[in-house]
Amino acid sequence: MAIKSFMPASLPPKISYESLIRVIGEAHGAIGELNGLLRKNILSPELLVTPLLTKEAVLSSRIEGTQATLEDVFHYEAQATPVGRKDRDITEIINYRRAMNFAMEELKTKSINQPFVKKIHYLLLDSSRGAQKDRGQFRNGRVYIGMPGAPIEEASYVPPAPEALPELLGNWEKYVNSNQEKDLLVQIGVAHYQLEAIHPFRDGNGRVGRLLIPLFLYQRDLLSSPLLYISEYFEKNRRDYYGYLRGVTEKGDWESWLKFFLLALITQSLKTQNSISKILELNDRLKKEITAANSVYAANLLDYIFSSPIVTFAKIKDKLKTKNPQTIYNLLEKFIQMKILVEEPGRERNRIFAFQELLDILK
Repeated sequence: MAIKSFMPASLPPKISYESLIRVIGEAHGAIGELNGLLRKNILSPELLVTPLLTKEAVLSSRIEGTQATLEDVFHYEAQATPVGRKDRDITEIINYRRAMNFAMEELKTKSINQPFVKKIHYLLLDSSRGAQKDRGQFRNGRVYIGMPGAPIEEASYVPPAPEALPELLGNWEKYVNSNQEKDLLVQIGVAHYQLEAIHPFRDGNGRVGRLLIPLFLYQRDLLSSPLLYISEYFEKNRRDYYGYLRGVTEKGDWESWLKFFLLALITQSLKTQNSISKILELNDRLKKEITAANSVYAANLLDYIFSSPIVTFAKIKDKLKTKNPQTIYNLLEKFIQMKILVEEPGRERNRIFAFQELLDILK
């Protein structure tokens, strides 16, 4: 029996906006408040970008089955050495952050197009479990979604055949960069579904699709920085996430998917605001406290641990660029006495220090 591939309809879809008006308004309000907070603190974006992007990278990768935690990633970067069986997971998470940083720079002058999407895919799959799966290239063969090892006949979803991709992706690209939709948030919700339905890559489709959500908001000036960790909501509500996507595929139920998507934007905008406020309050408080350290390097160390909340002596030495090791030892001891840093127990050499207050905010 021939297996029939699903063929999504061209965009834009026909959407009934009446049932969505209230939730669209709430979503715009929440994103507007988040953007106001980001713009207010535009002088210190580096304070927020690395920790929040790392959190989003961890959560987006977790949907794909990775087990590494936020602390695992920061430990790995602090030591620059393997941490065991989670190495591959950590690589995927770091790649996600790299891809986002690349994309932020690209979108200052370019649009979200097919070469851009392929470049993101190329970066995401660098040296990870999908590196041998046509990295940075659209698939040229059939794929299907189902239980591991199950034949295509038992697939839960068979995406479009490869010969359909040029037309589908051309339509998707045109839609993403158009003003065809009445509302921008609905537009990215529709675009996210469509890219997942097209499934243009052999692997990494979910990560690419989730990463594009905050990037679209950034490109369309709804956010001054793409700091919205949408994957947390999708990961916590994984069954509903896939269920509503499937509802569009099987029944054309755009409204239920879009309500879910908009609620995700509202929830995560509020959570991101809360995290940002706590990070900024912590930074303001500690800036005042470190004057007691009486060191010209104290402010630099504080800035460093906000971007790298798990550190080692060697990393601090490289960052602060002081020729006197005793200066760093003295400063570390002061940060420990002030309870800014906590030394991890059980190490006489290669001591590790954690900025626990920031890690607690990010959990």
